[in-house]
Amino acid sequence: MDSLQFFMPVRLSLDAEKPITEIYGVDQALDFLLAWPTGRQGPVYQKALNACFSASVEQASAEDARKAFFNFTKTAGILAKDAFPGISRRRTSTRYGSGRVSNRLV
Repeated sequence: MDSLQFFMPVRLSLDAEKPITEIYGVDQALDFLLAWPTGRQGPVYQKALNACFSASVEQASAEDARKAFFNFTKTAGILAKDAFPGISRRRTSTRYGSGRVSNRLV
């Protein structure tokens, strides 16, 4: 396995009318980030860019880069809704009858 490849791709939903985009590794994530509009770049973007660049020059792991890129896509609102396979949102009740939503592995 390529040392710059993510263990699991990050799935992006850039447009409801287009298919899901999958980012498989550091180089692809870095290309995506470099094409991101300047006006939408903030601290989470910068952290992802730094992590991907660091991984590309072997100063950080691909997984560190993936986590930072994943957080960026989540913050930017472009993370695909199916990016969390195996987790369902389920309402659970407490002894006093109030319900809360929890994430549980299925």
